[in-house]
Amino acid sequence: MKFRVLIEQDEDDVFVAIVPSLPGCITQGANRKEATANIEEAIVGYLASLKAHDDPMPPSIGEKSST
Repeated sequence: MKFRVLIEQDEDDVFVAIVPSLPGCITQGANRKEATANIEEAIVGYLASLKAHDDPMPPSIGEKSST
């Protein structure tokens, strides 16, 4: 699955990564590479939690929502 990730450098020079389609899926890193690795791990954990709780999976990029 693919999800849009937004990475921005904050005022403390920390790179913050969020996934808009996964509410609360946010992390940070000292640089862009670290933030990217951290958000990939966060996405895996987020999706595992959805599956464990039988919650619906959000559509990935390019998929249409079933609603």
